[in-house]
Amino acid sequence: MRTLTYGQAISEATVQCMAADDSIFVAGEGVDDIKGTFGTTKEAYARFGAGRVIDVPNSENAMAGFAIGAAAAGLRPLLVHTRADFMFLALDPLVNLAAKWRYMYGGDKGGVPVVTRGVVGRGWGQGATHSQSPHATFAHYAGLHVAAPASPADAKGLLVRALTGETPVVLVENRNLYPLTGEVPEEATPIDFGVGRIARRGDDVTVVATSLMVHEAERAAEQLTGRGISVEVVDVRTLRPLDDRIICESVARTGRLVVADTSWARYGFSAEVAAVVAEHIPQALTAPVRRLTLPDSPAPVSWPLEEAFHPGAAGVVEACLRLCGQAPGDLPALADVAAGFQGPY
Repeated sequence: MRTLTYGQAISEATVQCMAADDSIFVAGEGVDDIKGTFGTTKEAYARFGAGRVIDVPNSENAMAGFAIGAAAAGLRPLLVHTRADFMFLALDPLVNLAAKWRYMYGGDKGGVPVVTRGVVGRGWGQGATHSQSPHATFAHYAGLHVAAPASPADAKGLLVRALTGETPVVLVENRNLYPLTGEVPEEATPIDFGVGRIARRGDDVTVVATSLMVHEAERAAEQLTGRGISVEVVDVRTLRPLDDRIICESVARTGRLVVADTSWARYGFSAEVAAVVAEHIPQALTAPVRRLTLPDSPAPVSWPLEEAFHPGAAGVVEACLRLCGQAPGDLPALADVAAGFQGPY
């Protein structure tokens, strides 16, 4: 199988779906720019032009509204937000219209298949309003599907499913994953929502993660083998619907759970995963659940403070060690882990 970057996989899925369906169009700020939204819209613009890859002004609320109207009229919009922080301005049309349209007007005939891509994640000292990961906000609302793919193959497959389905979708992409490489099928093969994957097999601790934290968890798992701890990493792929089964089956075997997320603990993804386990298999837990998330404050601008603010592999290592009754100590062998996932920060 070929190897593509995460960004190339998104680009390929976009082009293949647009070639197969003339009703699909792309709209967003800078989608026609020479950089093409981290390279993900550049090929689509070169092939289909400004008639189907449309640059729009800073108008997130209006952008979502016109896309929902276009979808109701039979088109398939793919909206692109280079910073998901500003998708809060689009919450009203996404939550009150797109998410509820099918329920309010009855069945598939009332669906509005709007697909929205939002870029999240730490930057380079961008501060409190440019470094958020609001995936849990969108996943809270019935009627929306929400995914945060961690691998290039999943980035392609989930986008294909979104562009060929009938449900409004929010795809959350961490900007530090775009250069990540992996095997990707040539065909436009969809990956269903609500189906997680085991990213790494293990026996002692389950780490449930999404997006960037899947890779941080895998890095931590590799380091923990030297301490005699076998870590299973569960990549949920989609937050709504959430694959409760894969989470519970893993925790039932290991008896220990760490949830790793790039957002806050309160009312978020990590809280939902902990609740799923507590409701379905509380007897399986041999130790309390541990959550690795952001500190309970907005993101700092200072580079050193931002490095300390965001969770990484070192935090996963510490959480797993404590669950297994080992003292983390100073962990001198984990200096490389402490730096976290080295994307284009």
